[in-house]
Amino acid sequence: MQNIGARAFVDEKLPRLRKMKNIVVFANVFGYSREEYERAIHILNEGEGIAAYELNVSCPNTVSGGIQFGSDVRALDDVVNTAKRISRRPLIVKLSPNVTSIAQMARVSQDAGADAVSLVNTFVAMAIDAETRKPRIANVTAGLSGPAIKPIALRMVYDASKAVSIPVIGMGGISTAADVVEFMLAGATAVQIGTASYWDPCATEKIVDELQEWCHDHHIARLADFTGGMLME
Repeated sequence: MQNIGARAFVDEKLPRLRKMKNIVVFANVFGYSREEYERAIHILNEGEGIAAYELNVSCPNTVSGGIQFGSDVRALDDVVNTAKRISRRPLIVKLSPNVTSIAQMARVSQDAGADAVSLVNTFVAMAIDAETRKPRIANVTAGLSGPAIKPIALRMVYDASKAVSIPVIGMGGISTAADVVEFMLAGATAVQIGTASYWDPCATEKIVDELQEWCHDHHIARLADFTGGMLME
């Protein structure tokens, strides 16, 4: 994931962000080993104005043969425990969907000290050019996000929310106000919007406005009442 690094973020970008009004900064943290996660958090701890850390555990653990932290129970427990021990801020664990049981990984994160979990990250996918018979992606596989993954992400948010008592942040193909409501009904306390911003940089603001209208039209006074409110026949 291309970025300027934790040190440059703290020294260059964070001071500018603090000057902006009505924003909350969440720092996404990743590494290729437990030590890299630890070093990144130590650096971020020095910065002012960060509300929480989101620990991306879908990165490959190069020390353990390339396995993802979020796909192995012991590795996940280890990295979350380490991050929680040194973090000066609330810790959100961003879970990988490429697992047998998302509920289990959510519980492991909670037991290791996570203050919340966010899900889902991208699904491992691929594309092939039928004419050239070659992969369309240089790395052969890549992460699939956007509306295509929404039904699966929705189910995983539901499963995770039933397994833990900490807040669940839902994501995966959200592009309308109704999508937000669906994720909250499935058990999400909050949501994230990502891929929609690629085709419309103002997607988040538009969805917020649309959500306010949706709640007004449906006589909803408190958005939080949606969380876990799916009706069962």
